[in-house]
Amino acid sequence: MTVDWIREGLKEKRKTRSGLAKALGRSPSAVTDLLNGSRRLRAEEIAIAAEYLGVEPPRLVGGGRPRHPTGRVPLVGYVGAGAVAHFYADAQGPFDDVEAPDAASPSTVAVQIRGHSLGALFDNWLVFYDDVRDPPGDDMVGRMCVCGLADGRVLVKALKRSQVQGMWTLLSNTEPPIYDVALDWAALVREMRPR
Repeated sequence: MTVDWIREGLKEKRKTRSGLAKALGRSPSAVTDLLNGSRRLRAEEIAIAAEYLGVEPPRLVGGGRPRHPTGRVPLVGYVGAGAVAHFYADAQGPFDDVEAPDAASPSTVAVQIRGHSLGALFDNWLVFYDDVRDPPGDDMVGRMCVCGLADGRVLVKALKRSQVQGMWTLLSNTEPPIYDVALDWAALVREMRPR
């Protein structure tokens, strides 16, 4: 993710690098490294930086122009970012519709995060993905996905292959990994944004 929005926010809002460092709980040199591209912004730092700068946080994934026919997609439920929250039963949704993300397809849907494993600031954010419910593949390793577990839970996690054949390890920013779980399906996250 480019940090041009941070540079622009610092300039336009007349904010300081040292103030941003304090807000992030980092050293001023870490902010310099961030702006020079030698350090990456962590997911939980995006919302903190946006709040300090007084700007809308950038979309985390996506790009291009909207292609969804209606410009809106269904909000099909709530998804846990932690280990215990779960997707509401299929028969209960859709609950609402929300503005479609960039480059949405006709199968794109949204879920709302409930939980803090991506960081407390991501609670209630929208996560967009294509509701195709295919088994996970190698193209998903190391990437943020909406994951349907065999026990019925649906979580937002990064995927890693387990040492156990056919199983997966689910990773998050603030919670321990969930090891050796069976996934019925997984879908790459298209975009995330605050609701």
